[in-house]
Amino acid sequence: MTPHDFIKKWANGGDERRDAQPFFEDLCRLVGHQTPREADPDHTWFTYEYGATKTSGGEGWADVWKKGYFGWEAKGTHKSLDKAYQQLKMYADALQNPPLLVVSDLQTIIIHTNFTNTVKKEYKFTVDQLAEYETRQLLDAVFKNPEALKPGVTRTAITREAAQKFTMLAKALRERGHSPQPVAHFLNRLLFCMFAEDIGLLPNHLFTKMVTGSQGNSDLFEKRSRELFLAMHKGGDVAYENIDWFNGGLFEDDSTIVLDSAELKLLLDACRLDWSEIEPSIFGTLFERGLDPNTRTQLGAHYTDTATIMKIVHPVVVKPWLDAWESEKVELSRLLDKAKKSISKPARDRFNHFLERLRAFTVLDPACGSGNFLYLALHALKDIEKRVLIEGEALGLGRQLPALGPRSVKGIEINAYAAELARITIWIGEIQWMIQNGFGANRNPILQPLNQIECRDALLTDDDKEARWPDANAIIGNPPFLGGSKLLGELGNEYVEKVRSTYHKRVPAGADLVCYWFEKSNDLLRKDPDLRVGLVATNSLRGGANREVLNHIVRDAEIFDAWSDEEWFNEGAAVRVSLVCFKKKSGEAATLDGKSVLSIYPDLAGETVSNNVDLTKALKLKANRDIAYSGTKKGGNFEIPGVIARNWLSQPNPNGKPNSDVLRPWVNGTWIARGTHDLWIIDFGTEMSESEASLYEAPFEWVKEKVLPVRAVNRRAARRDSWWLHSEVCVGMRKKLTGLSRYIATPRVSKYRLFVWLHPSQLIDDGVYCFGKEDDLTFGILNSRFHEVWSLRMCTYLGVGNDPRYTPTTCYETFPYPDGLTPDLDLEECASDERSVAIANAAKALDDARNMWLYPPEWTERIGENSAGYPERIVTRSGHELDMKKRTLTNLYNASPAWLQAMHATLDQAVAKAYGLDWPMTDDEIVHHLFKLNQSRQQ
Repeated sequence: MTPHDFIKKWANGGDERRDAQPFFEDLCRLVGHQTPREADPDHTWFTYEYGATKTSGGEGWADVWKKGYFGWEAKGTHKSLDKAYQQLKMYADALQNPPLLVVSDLQTIIIHTNFTNTVKKEYKFTVDQLAEYETRQLLDAVFKNPEALKPGVTRTAITREAAQKFTMLAKALRERGHSPQPVAHFLNRLLFCMFAEDIGLLPNHLFTKMVTGSQGNSDLFEKRSRELFLAMHKGGDVAYENIDWFNGGLFEDDSTIVLDSAELKLLLDACRLDWSEIEPSIFGTLFERGLDPNTRTQLGAHYTDTATIMKIVHPVVVKPWLDAWESEKVELSRLLDKAKKSISKPARDRFNHFLERLRAFTVLDPACGSGNFLYLALHALKDIEKRVLIEGEALGLGRQLPALGPRSVKGIEINAYAAELARITIWIGEIQWMIQNGFGANRNPILQPLNQIECRDALLTDDDKEARWPDANAIIGNPPFLGGSKLLGELGNEYVEKVRSTYHKRVPAGADLVCYWFEKSNDLLRKDPDLRVGLVATNSLRGGANREVLNHIVRDAEIFDAWSDEEWFNEGAAVRVSLVCFKKKSGEAATLDGKSVLSIYPDLAGETVSNNVDLTKALKLKANRDIAYSGTKKGGNFEIPGVIARNWLSQPNPNGKPNSDVLRPWVNGTWIARGTHDLWIIDFGTEMSESEASLYEAPFEWVKEKVLPVRAVNRRAARRDSWWLHSEVCVGMRKKLTGLSRYIATPRVSKYRLFVWLHPSQLIDDGVYCFGKEDDLTFGILNSRFHEVWSLRMCTYLGVGNDPRYTPTTCYETFPYPDGLTPDLDLEECASDERSVAIANAAKALDDARNMWLYPPEWTERIGENSAGYPERIVTRSGHELDMKKRTLTNLYNASPAWLQAMHATLDQAVAKAYGLDWPMTDDEIVHHLFKLNQSRQQ
């Protein structure tokens, strides 16, 4: 069919019942596409009346449906295409969310885009316009290539731009002296007005007209905004336009803030955006950063995407209801089959009871922030309700409108900015969902009060009692990430002590703040066995004091779904997290990192048929006690450049003693992994008095200038009063290393588990662990694959790079040495053991080769220090500076040359033989053997 033939035939339109299918088939011929009957005689992917059943009658969810392309609804000429579009939106899920929703009255065709995370776009043309090539290209794309019609601007981009505009406005208002809270509330009103007019709830773009007409006239804008807010408070008339009742607590009065000319210009720029398309799951987070003057993050920084949050929402909220509905449909079908031709009252009653239970279901986020978790949970519940309604209708149980709404979600949030934004996120998300799905926004009022989003502390009441959380059927959320060592600095000593004393019997004192949310949720689970919980925590939850709360959960309930190590964005900064979902014990298979496992252990490792070792049950071994220690915590700028230290070594003191008494080469984790630095540290030991320290003149004056100002305001009296000493002086470590000719050290956090020898004069910081042993046997066992695998399974992980964090209590004190070679035995007892000799020789060869690679004599030279008792200093020869920058242990293990692999293989074979095992072995085999040995040893 030619365009001329088509236009001649259909220029005057037609009747829906008589002409809709002939019209569509002529369109198919026009674009050179088979008709539904020709292309799909089985009616499975391209068909008329999709969704019609014998039970429900002839009306389908779309007049024409092509899977993955479009849903098409036809009306008679001059009939309402808005209603046709509303019907398509209502059944978009049942149509498998096609990218295009097309409506036609047989004279006009309107294409509505329906792509995920893009703005909506409309293409409209008449039959006469099909004479134009460009119009026919639009129609051709509907049938053959919907992607050609996909809008280029994403909802995310619009949301980010909207947030940036408001941040500039918030900053300007605060700089003029306005208090943060009134500014935030006022701007929230403005953004909702822009959303309301773009979504069609404020008529005729009234707000934009108001802002446009007030440019350069601050008093006029104040007058008009007061009039508008008052009308939105209870309904009314503004500028000859009828305004609906909004209120909900957002428009509780007519208060406003006067904007100057520059601010009015910013507001007008914001009005020009399409606020109907903002993305509720992220905009609250972005706005919160702009509205809160205390925020430490940059607007526009990363945020957590919807798919990641749904890894918690889906198993906790969605899947249980979808599973329940599938079971319910089986029973409803049985009742309907029994009733045969009529719709039985038992089936209808059962269906309505299911809907009542779904609509009564509530989700709590007890640290809800700006509401993105709650929005996605509400969105998911509304999608479920819609699916139930559509499929219930298909079964013949009648058509109903959705009734599930914002009352299904509850929240607790201590930050007033975030709490109000959470309410707005939910309001906007609800309105968008209703309109986008063809139901229209609720009215009278448009905004229901959301008092269930409470602004308060989730842990303590005002009188310092344990806070009670509202009742809910599910708990989800992203509680605050504050490590045990940072709690005092962020929250203050008084508050932290109150929290710890309130929860001291349930949460270890050194645990991260997030652990209190896990423990409280588990408490509620004990009282309500139907509760499901899904929370986010930093991945350090798997180890140390934090893991105690997971031990409680696994003892009383079960972790049924978890992601052990995911990237997350917290206040715009990338971190590594664990997502943990738990419920009452069921004995069912669990899901870990998207894969099925038999169960999930407290360290978020999975039990499988081939790997059923629960390393959380590993014992601390008596033989390994009092060997591994952390270095000193400085608590101030005690470190000095090597050139200054060497100068001081030759300076006299009033006490007649050398500065070498209090100067030591300094080693941190970076020094070990990424290359040496020429830094020393001032160290007055563990008990030296201030008067004694002052007699070492130059070092003392340095500390007095650099350290005293910081320590003088320290909350801890001991650190204030002994400001010239390190904050943590590590008496045990110093005692253990006394008399040794050398000692072993490893970085606390590093990509590879590296062990090196240090000189006894070298002092480590708290980012390094030392081992009070000087023998090659211990050095070899620690450098072996056996200890590496054990430590990697027992450690936690840190930072965006997800580097392993070694902890002696879990990684070393549980590690079983080979029988007869344990670290509590006298070295002389082991010296004659051929196993010991083999390991020691392999270890020494490895260390010698590594050092030769790190410090080749052709590129370096060794220089003695000014005083005895220090190791030689390694200096780069002129011309080889760039070469030596690449010579680090990390780079060596990144490259893993053949000689290094061979030397490690020799060492691993010697260690395996000491265990009585054949080499090579898999990592799982190593862990199985070591765990069995651990369980057989004395604690």
